[in-house]
Amino acid sequence: MSRRKTRLRTPPAWRRVVVLVLLLGLPALLLARAVSLQLFEGQFLQGQGDQRHLRVESLPAHRGTIHDRQGEPLAISAPVDSVWSDPGVTVDRASASELRSLARALDLDSEQLRADLANRQSREFFYLQRHVAPDVADAVMALDVPGIALQREYRRFYPTGEVTGHVLGFTNIDDRGQEGIERAYDNWLSGEPGKKRVLRDRHGRTIEDVERLTEPDPGRDLALTLDKRLQYVAYRELTSAVERHDAVSGSVVLLDADSGDILAMANRPSFNPNRRSELTGDRYRNRAVTDSYEPGSVMKPFTILAALRSGRYEPQTPIDTAPGVMQVGRHSVRDVRDFGELTVTGVLRKSSNVGAAQIALSLDEGRVWKTLNELGIGSPTGLGFPGDSAGSLSAMPSRRPVERATLAFGYGVSVTSLHLARAYAAIASGGELPTPALIAEGRRSPPERVMTAERARQLREMLTTVTEPGGTATQAAIPGYRVAGKTGTSRKAVAGGYADDRYISTFAGMAPATDPRFVAVVTINEPRGEDYYAGPVAGPVFRAVMSDALRLYNVMPDTPVDEAGMTVAGGDPS
Repeated sequence: MSRRKTRLRTPPAWRRVVVLVLLLGLPALLLARAVSLQLFEGQFLQGQGDQRHLRVESLPAHRGTIHDRQGEPLAISAPVDSVWSDPGVTVDRASASELRSLARALDLDSEQLRADLANRQSREFFYLQRHVAPDVADAVMALDVPGIALQREYRRFYPTGEVTGHVLGFTNIDDRGQEGIERAYDNWLSGEPGKKRVLRDRHGRTIEDVERLTEPDPGRDLALTLDKRLQYVAYRELTSAVERHDAVSGSVVLLDADSGDILAMANRPSFNPNRRSELTGDRYRNRAVTDSYEPGSVMKPFTILAALRSGRYEPQTPIDTAPGVMQVGRHSVRDVRDFGELTVTGVLRKSSNVGAAQIALSLDEGRVWKTLNELGIGSPTGLGFPGDSAGSLSAMPSRRPVERATLAFGYGVSVTSLHLARAYAAIASGGELPTPALIAEGRRSPPERVMTAERARQLREMLTTVTEPGGTATQAAIPGYRVAGKTGTSRKAVAGGYADDRYISTFAGMAPATDPRFVAVVTINEPRGEDYYAGPVAGPVFRAVMSDALRLYNVMPDTPVDEAGMTVAGGDPS
């Protein structure tokens, strides 16, 4: 009985064999699978893992700094963070409360945020907010929302704000130049971004930098010809004048007389490039370069230049302007009053339209037109600034007497403030027309001689009478310095003719007249106060800007000053 029980309890031999095979076979299978995974499928699996956790990120390149001629920064780039999401991860793993907290931190609507993420689940990268403040970035990361991370970028800052806004322009959210110097020299200022490989966790957050693939190549710095000190002065005085005379707009350009370097270029209305809400076309265009207009009497010195060249006129040649009006065909040319007999110099001093028209009509056809053409009127200035206007000058000289007469006092032609500054710089520099420049030590065309040094000297002497007692711009006079310049008060063209109550007031001049160092042009568009003539409107702005330029650059006075602090007219240069 006991033997039979023993036989029944003894397992069959085949069971032992099966168990033994399983115990030995399973490790062998595992070993074989491991060998297969490592030797035959390892590269594929490694690639699959990398696709899920390794990413190549861009390393932003620092944009070059823009500074003035003294090395003062005008545009700089600072590192900032942007918040981004892997929408698929965020939608799948973030709770409703986490999304609401994220929306509050970013000041977004939570429902809109949820919808934006849901619509982009197929993407792996989506910006939620660009260029956030540091405290916002810290608050977002403290929430630890799945799929949410920070991206380091650079944001452009402009320390001088609206003072230099029109010259510098601005960049877009991706740090690419859109206007002004930022746009014109975008390739120079922009660097080449680098690349790095990073490891991300299951929430899409970067947890480790694996390797640098390429290093970012920063952009190059750019030095401008602007002097920040004078730029502030020009902007301040222009702003005051535009507000005082309730004008629509205004511009100031200040040039170095010999080199053509632009030391200041200001416009009103202006904009602050640090505030993107102000970036509208009517505010950010550089009016001194882009807006052309009929300048009026400020062009008369070039009519006189044509007359002097003809050999028929000298500064003291008499011109009878009585009775203050002359008929040209069916049209009348008028002065503000009857000046009677004037000299050629007196025509400039009193700004006589009748005198200028008589001189122009007595010259050969096309002589005034040729002079303006040689001075660059009707052609781009060569500045290389976006929107640099050519102004307008007829392709061929007109044979119509009325058009020849009106051209003599600045109608039938349009210029920008920069055109005028360049043309007056030719008078200031002794007859050489410079190419205006905003880039220090940049390539520029050599100056072109457009008049003899003697003709330039004669014009300067004649133009000094404009700012002396009896001239039209005594408000532009500077004690201790002889100032040569000319006013222009032009009526604006409207449908059917010219407006009776809309003017552009311009003063263009140079100092010290004996050996000019600076040239400045002030343009006030549509002054709507009691004054609209250029002398009282634009003259004080010129005086203030030029006075500070002469003082800051230690330019010696060229004429005596009386006890009251007024320039002694006709005094010998010191």
